[in-house]
Amino acid sequence: MQVAIDMGQARGQGSAAMDLEELLATRLLVQGNSGSGKSHLLRRLLEQSAPWVQQCIIDPEGDFVTLSDKFGHLVVDATRTEAELTRIANRVRQHRVSVVLNLEGLDAEQQMRAAAAFLGGMFDADRDYWYPVLVVVDEAQLFAPAAAGEVSDEARKLSLGAMTNLMCRGRKRGLAGVIATQRLAKLAKNVAAEASNFLMGRTFLDIDMARAADLLGMDRRQAEQFRDLQRGHFVALGPAISRRPLPIVIGEVETSARSTSPKLTPLPDAPVDAADLIFTHDPDEITRPIVRRPPPPPPPSTNELLAQVAEKRAKAKAEAEADQPPPTLFPEIDQAERDELIKAVMEELMGDPDAGFRTNAQLYQDFLVRCRIRRVPGEPPALPQFKRMLNVARVAPEEDVAKSEGWQQALDLSETLTDDVQGVFLVLAQAALTSQPCPSDATLARLYGTHSASRARRLLTWFEERGLIVLRTDFRNQRIVAFPDLGAETLPGDPAGPDALADHPPAAE
Repeated sequence: MQVAIDMGQARGQGSAAMDLEELLATRLLVQGNSGSGKSHLLRRLLEQSAPWVQQCIIDPEGDFVTLSDKFGHLVVDATRTEAELTRIANRVRQHRVSVVLNLEGLDAEQQMRAAAAFLGGMFDADRDYWYPVLVVVDEAQLFAPAAAGEVSDEARKLSLGAMTNLMCRGRKRGLAGVIATQRLAKLAKNVAAEASNFLMGRTFLDIDMARAADLLGMDRRQAEQFRDLQRGHFVALGPAISRRPLPIVIGEVETSARSTSPKLTPLPDAPVDAADLIFTHDPDEITRPIVRRPPPPPPPSTNELLAQVAEKRAKAKAEAEADQPPPTLFPEIDQAERDELIKAVMEELMGDPDAGFRTNAQLYQDFLVRCRIRRVPGEPPALPQFKRMLNVARVAPEEDVAKSEGWQQALDLSETLTDDVQGVFLVLAQAALTSQPCPSDATLARLYGTHSASRARRLLTWFEERGLIVLRTDFRNQRIVAFPDLGAETLPGDPAGPDALADHPPAAE
């Protein structure tokens, strides 16, 4: 069955029709600077094809959620765990429901992880459910960047792998990728190269104009026309549209985005007392938390790299000389005295109010300096050992708790986790073993090294998915964390409570 999608007006040919069946087989790439009309083009394509094919929109700004009102698209909020998003995507293919994955409100790394999990769930669906799906990815350069950015390498690899699967291997599974980007130079080449249909809008940078001209088979001198294109004007090429470059004007749409281009509006009349309006706080402002995104993790420091090399050398030397250690000319170090000095250094280090928001590499560098100042004898602890000491010092259990069997079991369980989450797990375990209220989201966020309470809640969900804890709430919506392996649980605690560590940061005893 051949379905022609009306995209607008073509110069000299009347209506600009796009063959939907051919589009599903050959994919589409849309390029244009901000304000060139890319989102308008995608909305026209989605509205015209909605009655004929299932659709999935990866929406980083929440612009396409309005499709649900007129065309029945299901809006999927991406503030879920990656496993849950994967399962939802699998059910979307099974039941052939058109969806909009709303990534609004997430930072760049969270958006990449959520999109990768959702696309992976659609890609891995059973063969019985390989029905045709039009997968539209707006701002594709965010999910398939050409170069590493501020996000972690793991998130970038996950997102880039999902986009590559969509564009390179998705056709046999019924997935037809439609990707839109502001700049071709920022989009990974192996993702862009798989598209056979192109719609090129207004572009100003030479490198982007040159790539657009190459994709359309145009002369480099003809690339200058991309600077003169108006909003909503595109040059089309591909088996689903035209065999030769064809200028088209995108038609009107039935729905509108929630965000629009800024318009000039008159400034309000000057208030009588502007200073009073600005510097007098609203009582409601206190109840609204200020959410700050944490800075990206810094690259490994020189001290961290040297510590890793020193650890490997020390391990090899210890294995070679285990049987007959060479005699030393220096007096033996009193281990108890050395442990007390290191303990005192850790107390000073954790006494810093900002210690909870500094990276492990920064804290380790400060620790080494303090050890030299106090003249701690012997080699300082290596970075992995320091991280373990740091996680225990942040909890600082009482002596009777530290010697209990439950605490030793909690330490064993924490060794299965990564260094950045061990401290949060141990604080929860200590609260359960000592029958203390469950810490608030703000307290857990500080222990996790972030200001985001939502990240702390997702971390608790991650613990629960691994079977380490069980979360429940009482009739007052107070949170309780139970530890099946320890046979203990916390008392009810207010998740929205204040940060208990704001004035009293954790310190080693």
